[in-house]
Amino acid sequence: MDFTFTEEQQAALEAARAVFSGVAPDGVPSPALTPGAVADDFDRALWRKLADADLLSLPIAPEHGGAGLDPIALCLVLRESAKVLARVPLLESSAAAHTLQAYAPAELRTDVLPRIATGDLVVTVATGGRTGHDPAELAVTARPDGTDWILDGTQTTVPWAQTADRILLPAHTHDGRPVLALVPRTHAGIALDDQISTSGERYAEVRLDSVRIAARATLTDPGAWEMLRNVMTTGTCALALGLGEQVLAMTSDYTGKREQFGHPVATFQAVAVQAADRFIDLRAMEATLWQAAWRLSTGASGALPPAGDVAVAKIWASDGVRRVVQTAQHLHGGFGADTDYSLHRYHAWAKQLELSLGPAAAHEETLGDLLAAHVLG
Repeated sequence: MDFTFTEEQQAALEAARAVFSGVAPDGVPSPALTPGAVADDFDRALWRKLADADLLSLPIAPEHGGAGLDPIALCLVLRESAKVLARVPLLESSAAAHTLQAYAPAELRTDVLPRIATGDLVVTVATGGRTGHDPAELAVTARPDGTDWILDGTQTTVPWAQTADRILLPAHTHDGRPVLALVPRTHAGIALDDQISTSGERYAEVRLDSVRIAARATLTDPGAWEMLRNVMTTGTCALALGLGEQVLAMTSDYTGKREQFGHPVATFQAVAVQAADRFIDLRAMEATLWQAAWRLSTGASGALPPAGDVAVAKIWASDGVRRVVQTAQHLHGGFGADTDYSLHRYHAWAKQLELSLGPAAAHEETLGDLLAAHVLG
C-alpha cells in the first residue's frame, strides 16, 4: 500500500501551513468569559488570505477558477486549520462547492463557483437537522409549485448564517426524496434567530415560511445530499484530528517541563501511559479519516458503501477527540483551566466537534443499519 499524498495534495498542505502559521487561537475573547458570541463575524482577514492562497478553490474545477482537488486535499487543509482554531467557514464552503460542482445545473455552477473560489461569495450549509442529531433533510419540507419549489420548516445550528451570503439547505419532498436548495440569506420568508455554539461562535436557527426557490437554484439528484453529508462529516473528522494533535503536543510540552519530586512529570509511568493511549486514539482517528476520504475521493468499491467508512471515522473522531482533551485537562492540572492559557478553548471546540452532525452513538446506529443491509462476504 502507498500512503503518500500526491504533489498537489502536498502543495495544498504546505500552503495551508503557511497561511495558518500566523493565526493565534486566542485572537478573540474566551468563550468561557463571554456571555454571547466571541465575535459577530468570522475572521474575514484570514478568509482573504485563504482566497489569495487558492485554498478556497480546492474542490472547484479549473474551468471555474479552481484546482479540482479531492476531499483528501480538503481534509489536509482542515486538519491544519483546527490546530489554530481558525474561525472561518472553510469546511462549509468547501463541502458546498464540492457538491455544487458535482450536481448543480450548469447555470448555477457558472454563477456561483467562480465567486466561491475567490472568496467573494460565502456559502454555509445547514446540516444540523431539527435537533442537531437527526437527519437534516427531514427538518424542512419541499413541494413543487410550477417550476419553483416552496420550502417550509426549521434548521438549527447553522454556522455563521447571519454573515454568509447563501445557505445550502437540505429538504425533503412528500415522498421522502432529498432536495438541496441554495438559498440567499436575505430571501423573503427566511428568519434567523441567534444561537451560540459551545465554542462561542455565532450560529443561527433558520426558519423558512413558504420560501419560493427557483428550480435553477436546487439540486434534486439524491446523490447530492449524500455527498454533502459525507464530505461535511469527513471534514469534521479532519478538524477533530488536527485539534487532537495540537492538544497532545501541548500536553507533551507541558508535562516535559513541569517537575515534581525533581523530575518532569512526563517521566512518571501513569502520565506516560495516559499520553500513549491518547496517541493511539489519534492514530486510529487518522487511519479511519484517510480511509473515508479515500473512498469519497476515488469512488472505490468496498464491502460497505462509503457511508460506512464515514461512520467509522466519525465514531473514532467523536470519542477520540473527547478522550484527548479530557486527558490533556487532567495532565495539565489546574493550569489547564486557566483562561489565560488556550487549552480550555480547545476543549470547547472539541465538544462542539464531538456532537457536530451527530455524536458517536448516532453513527454507530448508522453503521449497524449498513451492516444489516449488506451481507459481508
